[in-house]
Amino acid sequence: MVNLFAKLPLLMGVPEGGSGGSGQMVTTFVTFGLVILIFYFLIIRPQNKKQKNTKKMLAALKKGDKVVSIGGVHGTVVAVKEQSTVVKVDDNTKLEFSKSAISSVVSEG
Repeated sequence: MVNLFAKLPLLMGVPEGGSGGSGQMVTTFVTFGLVILIFYFLIIRPQNKKQKNTKKMLAALKKGDKVVSIGGVHGTVVAVKEQSTVVKVDDNTKLEFSKSAISSVVSEG
């Protein structure tokens, strides 16, 4: 069996003899560029899409919508204020939540 660690410098493309330093630098920049692209498409872009959808949902919130808070409280929107929302959770119980505490709209009234 061939020792993989002995062949690692050859697999990585490390030049023998010390020449080709600029080629090594280009390879490093290309590698970093690829890593940044992967992070953008797998992490940053989906997060931005999720933020936009959440902002749209909160802006479209209206009286009668059935919502779930981030704490898991289910209720019906009674009033929508500038920064908060009043949610009816029982016959005589109303809670005021910050708009950012609304996790999702279950169904519209």
